[in-house]
Amino acid sequence: MTRKEPADTPLGDAFHLYDTTLRDGAQREGISYSVQDKLAVARLLDELGVGFIEGGWPGALPKDTEFFARAAKGELNLKHAALVAFGATRKAGTTADVDPQVRALLDSEAPVITLVAKSDLRHIERALRVDVDEACAMVRDTVEFLTKEGRRVFLDAEHFFDGYAFSPGTSLKVLDAAAHAGADVLVLCDTNGGQLPLGLAETVGSVKEKTGFRLGIHCQDDTSCAVANSVAAVQAGATHVQCTANGYGERAGNADLFAVTGNLVTKLGMDVLPTGGAAELTRVSHALAEIANLAPYTHQAYVGASAFAHKAGLHASAIKVDPLLYNHIDPSSVGNDMRVLVTEMAGRASLELKGRELGVDLAGRPEALTSAITKVKRLEAEGWSFEAADASLELLLRQEADVPAEAPFELESYRVVLDHRPDGEVMAEATVKVHVGGQRVIATAEGIGPVHALDAALRKALSPHLSWLDSVELADYKVRILQGHPGTDAVTRVLVESTDGEREWTTVGVHGNIVEASWLALCDALVHKSTTVA
Repeated sequence: MTRKEPADTPLGDAFHLYDTTLRDGAQREGISYSVQDKLAVARLLDELGVGFIEGGWPGALPKDTEFFARAAKGELNLKHAALVAFGATRKAGTTADVDPQVRALLDSEAPVITLVAKSDLRHIERALRVDVDEACAMVRDTVEFLTKEGRRVFLDAEHFFDGYAFSPGTSLKVLDAAAHAGADVLVLCDTNGGQLPLGLAETVGSVKEKTGFRLGIHCQDDTSCAVANSVAAVQAGATHVQCTANGYGERAGNADLFAVTGNLVTKLGMDVLPTGGAAELTRVSHALAEIANLAPYTHQAYVGASAFAHKAGLHASAIKVDPLLYNHIDPSSVGNDMRVLVTEMAGRASLELKGRELGVDLAGRPEALTSAITKVKRLEAEGWSFEAADASLELLLRQEADVPAEAPFELESYRVVLDHRPDGEVMAEATVKVHVGGQRVIATAEGIGPVHALDAALRKALSPHLSWLDSVELADYKVRILQGHPGTDAVTRVLVESTDGEREWTTVGVHGNIVEASWLALCDALVHKSTTVA
């Protein structure tokens, strides 16, 4: 908690990677961090190696006040980052030393404090209802007070770009007040998120040339340009960039920490993370999404599951020769993996690469490869989808390569009935007849729906014979009515995601009957698991 500047980063204090997930990111609709969540987020960000972690606004929000108190008591031991408290300058007509909000910033014991201040004449006059001289005095007095108390101070110049376009003299005067009072970095904020890269970079360069101050950048994503704007600002001379994990934030969000960092590291060659930190980007991104209780965005740059996924056969043909021909970087450099998706667009190279990825070698087996391609395309035309069901695809490829997975059981028959009871409750009952371990087994079970009942009956029949079955759980279940098949007799596609606590796999089933489609996917899930059991 005592560190004022980042440690163990190759660029040290020359460049700041500043995270505001716990303050600005927490304003995203649907996110509500507990204090324990905030501590966990801060630890992950520190593991990644960011230089500064903005923990929140102590004195304004009770959870943030508690977060800093617990951090000060030893619950947060940062190795790389300095902890930052966020707050406002003193109010008009008072002094910084008696302003309760300013005192709360000191009480947080954070070694670094970021102050937000209006830098747009219109906001100063209409929102603060003071003149420019008083607004500058509020900035100057607060920065001087906090620096004399031993704190390092950054200034967030709110609405800077809009204000600079309207009244550049006013915006520069606010920056000047902060800089001469001792603020280390003056952060130019695109608060409304309306800037575009070329214009923003021009402004940053102009301000740097006129003032010589150390500048930072903070971008909202209302034009989908927050990442581009942040990188453009760095190229124009900013040496402090503020981001949030996965771009979390209010409205359209903020500059995504992982995309910005990926660009700085891989495109600009800037060592903004400790050695090995870039390879942790994907892991940390997904872990932070889990804490936020949000699904990771699969198409997110650098760290998304689809960031290096290739579908077209033309791409796959080139990738087979050299993966970098269609990947802009080596995926492993940011902790991600390349994937080849198999659909009706699959060519020979796509399927051969996918087979290699799944552990089924089709190289040098042209007949098996041709048969597999034909089968995949036929099934895709019937509504099957293998690009999201690698486990089912692996079983298909094994079959075509003459190394089929041995099913741990054989179905004789199943039956499912629904019972609509007088009290309105609807229950399903399923009976399965299977052959397993040389025995014929009959099992019946109830469930809240036909698929639930069928799964329960199957587990009841197989559990005494398959020691690993209890570890397998249903993680997700998706049903889709296929286009071109309207009405109650429509063809249904079911995706089942299973987990054994260590890994996840997805299987697919397609049929005109939703129960049969589900059964096909459930069976594939168990057959696939059986191939991994020694």
